[in-house]
Amino acid sequence: MADAKAIYDLTLLLDLAAADDERAKIVADTRAAISAEGELLAEQAWGTRPLAYEIGHREAAEYHLLQFSGPPKLIAGLEHSLRITDGVIRHRVIKLPAGSTVVSSAAPPPPPPPEVAATASAPATASPPAAESAPAAESAPVTESAPVTERAPAAETDAQPVSA
Repeated sequence: MADAKAIYDLTLLLDLAAADDERAKIVADTRAAISAEGELLAEQAWGTRPLAYEIGHREAAEYHLLQFSGPPKLIAGLEHSLRITDGVIRHRVIKLPAGSTVVSSAAPPPPPPPEVAATASAPATASPPAAESAPAAESAPVTESAPVTERAPAAETDAQPVSA
């Protein structure tokens, strides 16, 4: 039996190429669909943020979070309408664990993810200094490992093919 008190998160990623009024209409229609069959508990507009990876040659999207409760047919209806709506890049509905709290609409959105390019171009840092808590005499001796050799080609191995 489905829990009528379950809380769901709906994350919307809207196309920045769509007009502002079109994006506002998508959010308003989603709110109306939730209110018709369930209860809208909280909403946050997270603004424009970079995507973790390009989606359809887009590098950024307008993010929205809507938290709601409602029956399973509401989720099915939302999934269907958002899947076919122009202007929606991605959407995801997640059922929160029992006992989860609703985010405050006044709370600030989480920080945007760090730029991938910024971390890739950052210089490599030196390894941290060795721990000096144990004396050198008590540490295990360092041994050299044997050099890595290439594997023999498959034709030169002693393995026999399995017959059917």
